[in-house]
Amino acid sequence: MKQNKYDDSEFFEKYSQLPRSLGGLDAAGEWSTFRGLLPELRDQRVLDLGCGFGWHCRYVRERQARSVIGVEISENMLERAKAMTVDPQIEYRHLAIEDIDFAEEEFDVVISSLALHYVECFDTICRKVYHCLAPGGTFVFSVEHPIFTALAAQDWCYSPDGEKVHWPVDNYHKEGLRQSSFLEKNVVKYHRSVATQVNTLIDSGFRLKRLSEIQPSQEMLDNNPAWQEEFRRPMFLLISAVKS
Repeated sequence: MKQNKYDDSEFFEKYSQLPRSLGGLDAAGEWSTFRGLLPELRDQRVLDLGCGFGWHCRYVRERQARSVIGVEISENMLERAKAMTVDPQIEYRHLAIEDIDFAEEEFDVVISSLALHYVECFDTICRKVYHCLAPGGTFVFSVEHPIFTALAAQDWCYSPDGEKVHWPVDNYHKEGLRQSSFLEKNVVKYHRSVATQVNTLIDSGFRLKRLSEIQPSQEMLDNNPAWQEEFRRPMFLLISAVKS
């Protein structure tokens, strides 16, 4: 299933008003950790899977990447990305992540931010990324944490007076489709355990370099007190892997 909610005009309008849509990478709480997982980008050929508004594409060019290709299924997203980009070394392609078919060793770095939990066949994507990466190339991605995706409701258990009591986890090892709600629309996500994601990378030929579940820093808490909840349960999983 290739999902494209962002070309629904109502959904896209609501998404466009989110802080990360308006403020870019600095408004994305996980960005500082994601940035820390990236390799040296100077003179690198970069692929961005699910590039959205192109924030990451523009960042890697600011870090002197040689070229960037951003792929995105949503025409609305691509239109916004192109309007915000003035750089001939950034190319945007209207393409589903599942349909990538790049040449062997075409890229030095592949990144993906909060997109792969919408993709059903993670193993296929890992094999495709491995194929198009040069030896020693790096794959860095973020997804919603499996503790967050295990239950489709993706919400706390509340006390009678509305206090957030705990975050429920159930059916953790029952992987697959979850019908969730985002911006008041039904959205399909795919739940995979941490072990499945790590072992799939290893089986595809990658060497795991770093994993983060993002423990909030004091700076993050100062900028957004809501990050206090992340001490109770992780919301994001970030992984950096290298083509062996």
